[in-house]
Amino acid sequence: MATVEDGSGAARIEPSADVDERAAIGAGTTVWHLAQVREDAVVGADCVIGRGAYVGPGVRIGDRVKVQNHALVYEPAVVEDGVFIGPAAVLTNDRYPRAVTPDGRPKGQLDWCAEGVTLRHGCSIGGRAVLVAGVTVGRWALVAAGAVVHRDVPDFALVAGVPARRIGWVGRAGEPLRPAGDGGWQCPRTAERYRERGGTLVPL
Repeated sequence: MATVEDGSGAARIEPSADVDERAAIGAGTTVWHLAQVREDAVVGADCVIGRGAYVGPGVRIGDRVKVQNHALVYEPAVVEDGVFIGPAAVLTNDRYPRAVTPDGRPKGQLDWCAEGVTLRHGCSIGGRAVLVAGVTVGRWALVAAGAVVHRDVPDFALVAGVPARRIGWVGRAGEPLRPAGDGGWQCPRTAERYRERGGTLVPL
């Protein structure tokens, strides 16, 4: 396993991984077998890039992020600190995909404008979920496995289904919150309390 020094420690990169020399990999990060990290991508400290995962050109990934096996993170996605991206999840970047233009010629870079997905601090994306280009998943939200997300997800929301819809709320521990009366919610693991206001959730 190769190492990359960035001034504050070493990243660990498996020999079979394809990490472009123009990418930046943070201290303590591991890039596993057959993963690809493209040019100008930035991966923060203490991350895990799983086997066969793909990180596109110019993608920005924060610290302590887990990108599980075979997940696809297409440019220009922004992934904040503490995010979990499950196995084979896909962050797309083309809202109206076509292989050819209306006159039949192959589409090139000048024929489309990539729209990145944004994943806010601490959120989790379940395995095989698909996030449509341009959506934002809020802080500490949880997208269930296999969901198709076509619109923004609020902070702390639990969404599931095709298309995804909110089916509850989760706390920072990731577990569904329980009603606590008077519009309040409580985490069964940490006992943290939250209040619902106008379709959003606010920690107390």
